[in-house]
Amino acid sequence: MADSDDRPSKTERKRQMHALQTLGERLVELSHDQFARLDLSDELREAVDFAHRVTSHEARRRHMQYLGKLMRRADVDAIRAALERVTGESRAAVSLMHRAEAWRDRLLDDDAALTAFIAEYPDAEVQWLRSAIRASRRERQLQQPPKHTRELYRRLFSHLESRHLESALRDRTAGQ
Repeated sequence: MADSDDRPSKTERKRQMHALQTLGERLVELSHDQFARLDLSDELREAVDFAHRVTSHEARRRHMQYLGKLMRRADVDAIRAALERVTGESRAAVSLMHRAEAWRDRLLDDDAALTAFIAEYPDAEVQWLRSAIRASRRERQLQQPPKHTRELYRRLFSHLESRHLESALRDRTAGQ
């Protein structure tokens, strides 16, 4: 009888399975770009891709159950962390967004900011940054939609994110 106390109850197991299924549904709801940034197994990636093509309500329900079953074999904590990072729900992602916004605003408002950015991030694409800053300033001046300003933000965010991930990986490998 002592063995039965170690196992979770049937209700708890069902609750865990529903949580995995819900996590799988969140993967299906991601945009194509967000989904591409996740590191998932091929089997899980194919199941999520297939879920986009399923139109029948009952078939979708069954497929979501299958997706939940696949999630049992996956590293759920890593998927949750990656999902939070990609969707901007984690503190680190929000902080990264704020840093990218601050750099964008500094670059657009101050000519000396580009020199500071290059000093901090020497591997940045300097020529592209110069042309994007000029185009963004022109958009502001002509009161046009901020197409280049958004692209500048996306590139800055991507660059800051890759640097953040590199440093996190270095920290993790140094700690082992």
